[in-house]
Amino acid sequence: MKRVLSRITATTDVHSHLGDVTGMLSHLHAERSRSLVVDCGDFFEGTGYYRLGGGGVERSILIALYDIVAPGNHGWRHYFEPGLHELTVCANVVDDTSGKPLFRRLLLVQVGGRNVAVTAAIGPQAFDAIPAADRIGHRVTEPARALVELMLEHHHEVDTWVLLSHSGFEDDLQLAADCPFLDVVFSGHCHSERIAPEQVGDTLVVKGAELAAGCAVAEPSDDGWAVRVCSFPDVAELPAELEPIGRRIEELRCSLTDRLGRIPERWQHRVPDRDQLLAEVVDRLHRRLGSAVVLNRTALRSARLGDLLTVEDLLAIEPFGNQLVHIALPEACAADLPGLLARLTGRAGPLVVAPDPLPVDLCSVLTTNYLAEAIADGQACASGLPLCEVLREILADPTADGELT
Repeated sequence: MKRVLSRITATTDVHSHLGDVTGMLSHLHAERSRSLVVDCGDFFEGTGYYRLGGGGVERSILIALYDIVAPGNHGWRHYFEPGLHELTVCANVVDDTSGKPLFRRLLLVQVGGRNVAVTAAIGPQAFDAIPAADRIGHRVTEPARALVELMLEHHHEVDTWVLLSHSGFEDDLQLAADCPFLDVVFSGHCHSERIAPEQVGDTLVVKGAELAAGCAVAEPSDDGWAVRVCSFPDVAELPAELEPIGRRIEELRCSLTDRLGRIPERWQHRVPDRDQLLAEVVDRLHRRLGSAVVLNRTALRSARLGDLLTVEDLLAIEPFGNQLVHIALPEACAADLPGLLARLTGRAGPLVVAPDPLPVDLCSVLTTNYLAEAIADGQACASGLPLCEVLREILADPTADGELT
């Protein structure tokens, strides 16, 4: 039976949070009969489910339940995979040589009897956060300009414009001001508590709750669009059509319960402070290897711990598989350490360094492979040490392994 769409339902920044995803999956499955189901990016990466499953479950969910997805900086390469590439829309990423769009630029669809153009854009900062190896030959263009060009091409066949943005809420408010023809902007990428609908001129900007907790909904109304946010229901069982996905999630869950050691008392039954934990990591690396160390705060995530450290705990705190590398600083970087640190902060957020301050005669640093990409022309040498292994040493007492049986 042909679907008659009356609303748009949008998720964002799910980040592979599959541990308690039954509510989201059940809700979206039920909504598909009347909703255009969309996502604003970063569906991938962020938990052990991704690290162990390689994104296969997330890809299956997107193909099964979604109509349109915007690409995010996390999991960028997955949006080029068969089945998912056909769902992906983005107006402002092109081939660096030919200038041709890498994705379909918009989808025309009827919602509530209106001809709706649904398009997407990724912010330059988010694009720059994609690992360099994953975006070779790709180029981002200025979002507002790309959207205006698209509007001029299609204005004669469109009643209303909806944008899926992976730029951040503050940037989306500016984008709404620059593109007043937009009716609704579904926001993503910002990782902030700011989600409530905000109006810029005639444009409504809204963001659903992240990490599979909720969604944003837009419905045509007499005077434009009505938007709201809602949480996903607490549901115990999946619909029969989604049971294969549920079984795969359960297989991954079982692997994630493996125990790694007893957690030292100072970390037990609490959410470790990220700055405190990262400071201990940086200090340990500096004392062990004698190197200057530079790490970004966002390399770690927050997760509540119990008595015993599990694989799931470890990969929840360090979900990105960062490898530590020694990198020789180019002469220009070594001569302007404040400028280098400012550039790294702009790429990845606040930094933690050791020693602090860094010595003025610094010629190399130990950092992650991700931050090393931002140090132009530096020669990197792998340390052979994953960041999660250092975390494991701090969070699991190896002398207490015998207590785990």
